[in-house]
Amino acid sequence: MTLETERLHTVEQIRSFLDGNGEVDFTPLDRDEAYGFVRRTLVRLDYDALGRVGKGTVREFLGKATGLSRAQVTRLIAQYRATGRIEDRRGANSGRSFQRVYTPADIRLLAEADEIGGQLCGPAACAVLRRQFEVFGDARFERLARLSPSHLYNLRRSRTYRARRTLIEHTRPTTVHIGERRRPQPDGQPGYVRVDTVHQGDRDGVKGLYVINLIDEVTQFEHIGAVATISEGHLVPVLEEMLGTLPFRVLGFHADNGSEYVNHAVAEMLNKLHVPDFTKSRARRSNDNALVEGKNASVVRKWLGHDHIPQRFAPEVNAFARGMLSPYLNYHHPCLFATTVRDAKGKVRRRYRRQDVATPYEKLKSLPDAERRLKPGVTFADLDQIAHAMSDLEANRQANRARDELFRSIIQAMASAA
Repeated sequence: MTLETERLHTVEQIRSFLDGNGEVDFTPLDRDEAYGFVRRTLVRLDYDALGRVGKGTVREFLGKATGLSRAQVTRLIAQYRATGRIEDRRGANSGRSFQRVYTPADIRLLAEADEIGGQLCGPAACAVLRRQFEVFGDARFERLARLSPSHLYNLRRSRTYRARRTLIEHTRPTTVHIGERRRPQPDGQPGYVRVDTVHQGDRDGVKGLYVINLIDEVTQFEHIGAVATISEGHLVPVLEEMLGTLPFRVLGFHADNGSEYVNHAVAEMLNKLHVPDFTKSRARRSNDNALVEGKNASVVRKWLGHDHIPQRFAPEVNAFARGMLSPYLNYHHPCLFATTVRDAKGKVRRRYRRQDVATPYEKLKSLPDAERRLKPGVTFADLDQIAHAMSDLEANRQANRARDELFRSIIQAMASAA
């Protein structure tokens, strides 16, 4: 360093030296030599008289020649300009690390105790370490018995601890502030709908379509749709159309905690439709969405089965569900409606009486002030024409025929594609 660099007396010479030795690294013998070299260079080049570009070149040269950081070179130059000297200001104990109280063997012993005890909190873990030495006389824990809870976490972050024991932290659930987590309370009013999604399975890595099941809690009015994926672009338009076909006003929308429904797109759609109540199922309350879950098995699986249906057939399945299946379910398919009674012990029980069996449309008409529940422009006279256009058996026969034709076309299309 001294033989070559002490001959450099101008900024131009330093720049030429740097340009010609871009790959050379200098390592001074010690800190005092580096500080002395910095001062001699500043004096020799008359640093204060240099311009901005010259000072920058000198800073770059000093950093490269001494191995000091840019910030350290800046501090040394500031000290030189203020006092004319460059000296070590770190004090008598500079460069001396604190004495280590806990050895790597202690840290490994702590990791072993944590692995056995299951990663207790700081105070509890320290109590176990202290008792292991004081109560049970284990000499290995003599130093760890004095460990504080705050320093325990420092040792757990050390490299020695992490090399001995790797703790896997599971993904924490994210709280979504959309919808109210409670069970709907319709109080006998239609318009509180439940929704769920049924997946038609995968086959050979090919995704199946998704069936949307929407059902009113009080009347059991049910509308079924199909989408290729549960993304917002596919699901929201079909869901909005399904809500729009209900003959009564929608007062509440309830879903489980699936992200396909609990998201800002669905919330914005419900706000546009002026749906005042948006709820989602509570944790560990499996009955919150039990009605639609039961309909998934008794209706969706019965009519569409469990077999894989490719996503590209979603428009055909949706047309069948909306045009044939849903009208049959609402106007011709009888449903059981429970009557709650209280037994001699005071326990509330559900009874399904013969006189309570009715179609969803009949249930709607039997409600008090049923006419007032309908949407503007919808009358029971118009709905009666739909309900009485054919008998229940004929509607069932037509729905069966349409379903068979749907699956026949799907099988033919898949066979020709194969």
